[in-house]
Amino acid sequence: MTRHELPWYRDGLRFECARCGSCCVTHGDCQYVFLADADIDAIAGHLGREPAAFLDECCVSSGGSTWLEMPAAECLFLEDGARCRVHPVRPRQCSTWPFWTENLASERAWAESVLSICPGAGKGPLFPAREIERIARERDAWLGINC
Repeated sequence: MTRHELPWYRDGLRFECARCGSCCVTHGDCQYVFLADADIDAIAGHLGREPAAFLDECCVSSGGSTWLEMPAAECLFLEDGARCRVHPVRPRQCSTWPFWTENLASERAWAESVLSICPGAGKGPLFPAREIERIARERDAWLGINC
């Protein structure tokens, strides 16, 4: 593989969550936090609720998918505009941010989707390209995206 065939982030990317909550509000098409059964069980347990009660109170299900309700264009677990009440057990979609395939498609996509909203992008530890791609593949597989 030549250097030109390597991804634009071949030298890695720096990222450290700034706990600002910016990724927890809706941005264009990104308005849903999808949940797997493991996410539902973990969050319900963290909140001291039964999974069925958590689903009834906090989630929407349709067509075989389940996602968190977003009544105010932000995650219902976002407190004080920056603190996640379920951070230790946050959904896979959240824990893989910002290394999503669509964010990594190009430098422009990264700038528009990540750098424009995230003060932690470009700071913190360096994630090597292989780790970034592993995280992106994990998230895609979890969502059922075939890439």
